[in-house]
Formats: sequence, C-alpha cells, structure tokens
Amino acid sequence: MSKPIIVIKFGTASITHKSGELNEEILQEIARQVAVLNNDYQIVMVSSGAVGAGKSFIKNYKGTIAERKAAAAIGNPLLLAKYTQYFSKYGITVAQSLCERHHFANRNQFLQLKETYQELWDNGIIPIANENDVVSNLELKFSDNDELATLIATGFGADTLLLCTSVGGLLDAEKNIIPFIPKVDASVLGLANDDKSSLGLGGMISKLTYTRLATRMGTRVVIFGMKPEDGMLKAIENKNGTSFAAQKVALNARQKWLASGSLIAGKVQVDAGAGLALENRKSLLAVGIKKVIGVFEKAEVFEILDEKKNVIAIARARESSEVIIANLKTQNFLVANADDIVVL
Repeated sequence: MSKPIIVIKFGTASITHKSGELNEEILQEIARQVAVLNNDYQIVMVSSGAVGAGKSFIKNYKGTIAERKAAAAIGNPLLLAKYTQYFSKYGITVAQSLCERHHFANRNQFLQLKETYQELWDNGIIPIANENDVVSNLELKFSDNDELATLIATGFGADTLLLCTSVGGLLDAEKNIIPFIPKVDASVLGLANDDKSSLGLGGMISKLTYTRLATRMGTRVVIFGMKPEDGMLKAIENKNGTSFAAQKVALNARQKWLASGSLIAGKVQVDAGAGLALENRKSLLAVGIKKVIGVFEKAEVFEILDEKKNVIAIARARESSEVIIANLKTQNFLVANADDIVVL
C-alpha cells in the first residue's frame, strides 16, 4: 500500500535571515526532520527563498518584477544546492520542480506532474517545488507558495499539509498559539492580520484562505514553526502549532482538482431555486441563472454565486457564456452537468 502523502511548505521568512541570506541551521534541521518523516510518508516540499537568496547579487535591488525574476534565477540553484548538501547526509536525493499555474489548470498537465512525482517517490527522491518565477505569466501567477502547496496537497489527495511560519501558528487576541481549530469560518479569518514578512509574499490571511480550501477538500492542515525542538515532527502529531481538522468530503480526485486547481474564467449568479438544486447535487440549468458575469468558452471553469453573491460552487461549462446568455429562458438548457459541479 502506498504511504500517505504530506506536503510541507516553507516560506521565505522561515528559512532565511532578515538580510535574505539562507539560514543554514534551519535548512539542516529541515533535512534532518524530513528524513525522519520520509520513512512513513511520501513527501513534497514547497520551498520559497529563491528570490531572497538571489537578490543580493542584483545591484541596487528595489524589488521590481524584472529584478525579482532575475533574483529567482540566481537563487533557485543556490537554494537547491543547499538542500542537496544537507539531504545527502541522510542518503536522500532531492529534485527540483518549478511549477506554473497552467500546470494545475490543465488536467492532462496536472496528471503528468502527478505521475512524475510518483516516479520520484518510487525511487526514494523528494521533489522540492517552487514557482517558476523566471517565466511565469504575471496574470497566471500563484498568489504565493501557500497556494502552490495547497494545489499540490488537494490535487494529490494529501493526508496533511504543513505550513511553516515564523510566528509558529495562528495567534489569539493575547498572542497565544491556538492549538486546534475544527473549522475555518469568518471568526477564525478575523483572527488574522494582513502583515507580511519583508521577504515573502504571503501572510496569515493567505495561509488561512488556503487552509480553508484544503480542509474543505479533506486535507488536514497544520500551521507551525521550526523554533521548538523537533518542531516539524511535533506538528505532524498535532503537538506544535495550530491544527485544522479536515472536513468530511465525498469528492473524487477529478472533482478535487476541479475545485482547487482550475483557473476561473467567469461567474454566474443563480436564484434560490437553482442554489437549492445544486445543494441536492443536481445539474445547473439556464432558467435558474439570474446573471452571467464575464466571458468564458465551452469547457472552461466558472464560479456559481448565490443571490447574495457568495461563491457556492465551481463548475465546468457545457456551453460558452454567449450561448448561455442567448438561452437563459430556454427550458431544460443544460449549463453544467452535475458531474462537473463541485459544491463548496
């Protein structure tokens, strides 16, 4: 039987000094603890830090898009070289996986990525993923590596997603780490501030947003820190950081990919009757649509909004937005089949 999958994400602030230089003591600890987990899990690491590691080589660095891309081109091999050095002490080979958003939006490309990771695991190799900043299209970028880690975790059906942060977990109003949260709702999101490290792109709001998605797709999430001794090993046992319970779901692998990995091309707003039908796992018909927002083609993915404009589902279109608009009053006109709809 295959070992369960865990995805472990390290942000820039978690593995670098404030100057941006790689914190080699932390990298050594990561390698040591991941080597222990590697006995029982199939592991994907998602590591930021390439831009931070490379920016000192750019003269008068100001953080422009071109400078960030150049810094990433320099920093990626530096980062991988250090991981290679420290994992080799435990007889573990690591592989670089530079990802772009379309790799997840296209089902065939996603399955190829999954097969490649399986081949690496079969040979005892740990993939280390990062965004391909050098060539990523600005309009199709991941918002940050929290999103990349979540897409891998949900798409691969990971048992657990570990998100490493410099603050060690989700803090309450008294700045104490909350050990367990059964469900991410508005009150939980309200605990986050929008502070971001000076080195990275993400923050606690980002982590909670993707934690909500991952737990809805059936993946447990732990937001943890590396400062405590054996911090990662304790996190996997719910003894360090904040653990978020996985929700019970009845989705197949394709539906999980559809809900988490697809690029959203447009939106449709539905009436109360259509919303109720969707909750009962029915198809979406044109007569239940109040408004089509944006332009999308047949087979592209759109969000479904309720009357209060809340996102209630994700669907793959059976027809283009133009054709749908022309048939809003047509009885039994199928917009999205139930098999191509994921209710959130």
